[in-house]
Amino acid sequence: MFLLVIIVGLAGLITYGVLRSDATWTPKLALDLQGGTQILLAAEQTDGQAVGGEQLQQAVSIIRQRVDAAGVSEAEITTQGSQHISVSIPGKADEATLQRIEASAKLDFRPVLATGIGIDMTQSAIAGATGEDGEQTDEQKATVEQAKQDRAAAEKIVMAEPDDLYPSPLPEEAGDTAWLTPALQAQFDAFTCDMEADLNGTNPAADKPLITCDDTGTAKYLLGPVELNGDVITDATAGMGTTQTGATTGSWNVQITMNKEGAETFGKISTRLFGATSPQNQFAFVLDGKVLSAPEMQGQILDGRPSISGDFTQETAQALADQLKFGALPIDFTVQSQEDISATLGTSQLGAGLLAGLIGLLLVVVYSLFQYRALGSLTITSLAIAGILTYLLLTYFSWRQGYRLSLAGVAGIIVAVGFTADSFIVYFERIRDALRDGFSIESAVEHGWKRAFRTVLASDGVNFLAAVILFILAVGNVKGFAFTLGLTTLVDVLVVALFTHPMMTLFARTRFYQSGHPFSGLDPKRLGAVYRGRAQFREPVVASKGAGKKVARSQKEAERRQTIAERKAAEAAGTATGKES
Repeated sequence: MFLLVIIVGLAGLITYGVLRSDATWTPKLALDLQGGTQILLAAEQTDGQAVGGEQLQQAVSIIRQRVDAAGVSEAEITTQGSQHISVSIPGKADEATLQRIEASAKLDFRPVLATGIGIDMTQSAIAGATGEDGEQTDEQKATVEQAKQDRAAAEKIVMAEPDDLYPSPLPEEAGDTAWLTPALQAQFDAFTCDMEADLNGTNPAADKPLITCDDTGTAKYLLGPVELNGDVITDATAGMGTTQTGATTGSWNVQITMNKEGAETFGKISTRLFGATSPQNQFAFVLDGKVLSAPEMQGQILDGRPSISGDFTQETAQALADQLKFGALPIDFTVQSQEDISATLGTSQLGAGLLAGLIGLLLVVVYSLFQYRALGSLTITSLAIAGILTYLLLTYFSWRQGYRLSLAGVAGIIVAVGFTADSFIVYFERIRDALRDGFSIESAVEHGWKRAFRTVLASDGVNFLAAVILFILAVGNVKGFAFTLGLTTLVDVLVVALFTHPMMTLFARTRFYQSGHPFSGLDPKRLGAVYRGRAQFREPVVASKGAGKKVARSQKEAERRQTIAERKAAEAAGTATGKES
């Protein structure tokens, strides 16, 4: 029943995703089966020096973390020569993923000096000065012309660099309001977010104030010089906020962990900002010149573990955590090319892999029916249940976690068919051993299950541990193999415990199995069960001349399995019978 609840629950979640989200009823395919987008990046250092091999490998590692954090699975990230990195992403890469890959990702910490609305009101005036028929009155034409002049004047102010733009001498503190000269304030007031690219470029000066916007383009900020670099962050995670008593607040936040140097510097910054008037009590996290977040300082943070709270959802909190954690690259990149690539293996190889799996499955079915007769039907049904559960889980992870099925992943599923069949074989053989020991069919099922389940757990535990280690250490397609291997190993335990054993218990209560039907696979005579238990024996079966070889083999098997005490008891019983006669 519990297994049915799991299957129905997964099917219900996927159905909801298909109707309300971007979920599909099939797992997404990886690069080797579907094709995707290839981006070639040229590496260059900001100081003009040549990029070293160690730096390039570090960049590959960080880009891979970014791609994985974006929910993209089975991506291929490799170096090409000494200056280039090739990034291949399955399917059509969305704009957010491309921006994560292409960004130079220079993360800085800057104090907030002033804030404002970043929307260009002149553009709104131009848009509102046009009638529904597209015609303009003389008054509307005058409004549009005035808006354009205001826009041009604002851009002229923003792009100007007057001598008095910065104070002289320059303030020693990055958060000093002395940075707010009349010229800089006028530039900030005239600035709108659609001017940002022209004003800041990709590498704003670290020792000067910065005028910029947030990701939405609706809020603008005047920030002081850089006080802390992003490389002091050792970790950043998204999670539910908690109170001092440990109770959850029900809202998402981002928890940051800094190294010793960062903790010391951030402690001084938090002491200065805590209690200051708004917006000078805010501190901005700036990625490539754009504000990721500008939270208020709500206390002294001396342990290097600040927490960012706000109007976050799980997705936005995780995205910010990823940007903070993987935000510092040692090199900048220039996109050399971006093109669509075809599948390297394609549907033909996928079909060949599935055909190989089907052949293996059929062989398992044939063996089960030959070895276990009608009991083999339980093996077939259990494999079908395991297949359905695995498919639903892969589809769910494809939707929620960005998992993509590769040919290596298909291989992991095929290998798992053998592991699952082994579990059934161990269980059935333990039942047969119990029957040979004289247990009734129902007792044999329970006795065999206790012995078999320990063996199944030990075997699957080793397989799962190997899959976890492989998943952690491997990259690319090998990671996909490890994922499906580990997933199907867990499915095997669930199916054996929640379906195979309960069904076997029900079968044991039927007349077909209790009577030891020859086609049940549990016929005591075929199994050599000629004694019923300790010191309780049937009459030995004597293989007559016309008897079949199977009866003779059964007799020998039963005699071989007797303990010393049982053999002595049998001999004593035979001697007593001889004396009586």
